[in-house]
Amino acid sequence: MELFQIDFITFRLIDLIDILIVSFIIYQLLALMKGTRAAQMVTGLVLIFIVAFISFWFQLEGLSWLFSNLATVGFIVLAIVFQPELRAVLARMGHSRIFQYFIRVEERKSVAEIARAVLRLSELRYGGLMVIERAVGLKNYIETGKTLNAQLSAEMITTLFTPYTPLHDGATVVSGEIVAAAACTLPLSQNPRYRKLYGMRHKAAIGVTEVSDAVAVVVSEETGGISIAFKGYLEKNIDRAEFKQRLAEYLSK
Repeated sequence: MELFQIDFITFRLIDLIDILIVSFIIYQLLALMKGTRAAQMVTGLVLIFIVAFISFWFQLEGLSWLFSNLATVGFIVLAIVFQPELRAVLARMGHSRIFQYFIRVEERKSVAEIARAVLRLSELRYGGLMVIERAVGLKNYIETGKTLNAQLSAEMITTLFTPYTPLHDGATVVSGEIVAAAACTLPLSQNPRYRKLYGMRHKAAIGVTEVSDAVAVVVSEETGGISIAFKGYLEKNIDRAEFKQRLAEYLSK
């Protein structure tokens, strides 16, 4: 489908789509590199490309020969230099919701790590509240706490909920295999039947699942009991031996 034509140049709908896709990819790459050493290195690469363009434009034979030979191994050098950043980009692509609709992982690493952490908290009787993000984003609740963006591990979660540590109060939000934030504030349940029966952690767990599709896990400080909240419903006193399986079932719904 032709959109318009200027002299001999024809601009089609497919050209517009092509430009939008390339622009989106470049934007995402720049966003991923923001704040990393790769951003500084890209600035250096842009300067090199400018010098290369000038050398070819003004037919500087020496510089043109140098850049022509460097170009043959340039992609290999870039892959080596940007290895950590490329690995991070590919990992984020694999964890994106778009790919997860097509690829079903039997058991995500996050389930195993959360299960280990919850069982440990239950044994120690450390109170804990974790919210696991699904399709509906939890950015507004993440912003109420301390941003971490740390790799998820059972040891980290256990440390966060250790009594008297700075971040043990409030909820920890897990997004994929990342601990997004800790000490977050959640909305309390508006359901009358829950208001007098449970403490603040349980009310907050139910409350966040009333306004999102997240799964919330609560460990009682008094009894060590484990509960899971989902869609405004709370399943209490889940057997430790069955918790991992129950969590995986809730996350797959």
